[in-house]
Amino acid sequence: MSRSEHRHATQVPVGRLESAEYDWEVDEDIAIGSVRASSRLVVGTGGFRSMDVLEQSLSASGSSIATVALRRVDPSVKGSIYELLMGLGFTLLPNTAGCYSANEAVKVAELAREAFETNLVKLEVIGDDVTLLPDTTETLRGAQELVRRGFEVWAYTSDDLIVAQRLEQAGCVAVMPLGSPIGSGLGIRNPHAISLIASRLEVPVLLDAGIGTASDAALAMELGCDGVLAASAINRALDPVLMASAIRDAVRAGYAAHEAGRIPPRLHAEASSSSLGRPDLFAE
Repeated sequence: MSRSEHRHATQVPVGRLESAEYDWEVDEDIAIGSVRASSRLVVGTGGFRSMDVLEQSLSASGSSIATVALRRVDPSVKGSIYELLMGLGFTLLPNTAGCYSANEAVKVAELAREAFETNLVKLEVIGDDVTLLPDTTETLRGAQELVRRGFEVWAYTSDDLIVAQRLEQAGCVAVMPLGSPIGSGLGIRNPHAISLIASRLEVPVLLDAGIGTASDAALAMELGCDGVLAASAINRALDPVLMASAIRDAVRAGYAAHEAGRIPPRLHAEASSSSLGRPDLFAE
């Protein structure tokens, strides 16, 4: 089933209203490689002020997938993030944060596979330590090698369509273009580029990096993304738990709005009601 066919198959009638119209509920389930989830929000686990706040934020997010950096997590330590995520029933998505070459990322991914007993990996290869923008050449090299080694690769990348297509061709199960630099909170700086990637790829597209608030997440979904990753937007908020719930609802609303189909933008006004049947226009 293609992505477009799947979108039309996700609306489910849930009840008949008195007006003989239907109320519609959108099925948010998503499949990415071997992962099945009922939420399209992925949550980052770094940077939280305490484990209690992290736990409450994870619960409020409605998510069931969380990224973890091997360098920040020791699964053997009691009370670790790993133990918390396992207790909450989350799917762990180890990432290669902090890597600056394909070779380094592959080594970290292999260590993560051994530590967490998973073939999932979020591939990050950074090209610049100031902007934290991805090195797309090294990312593609890393993706090809990790796929060859049997990993399910979720690839963080730029908002370049051609790079996104090459990552899909390399066998990545998800492509994750940035909206703006990591942790910037600038939102989606090039909506057209994100929309183009979402419309052209067959594998799931998740917006990664740049989310600052709920409206950014809603826009990503309205542009056609299959999901959103939020980290700094939640852990740096004044109230992380409240922000987690706000972004949860924004992802749902944005996805539903995309399914509903927005009206086309127009240069001029157009009356919302037809003039047909207005007696004043036809009076003699």
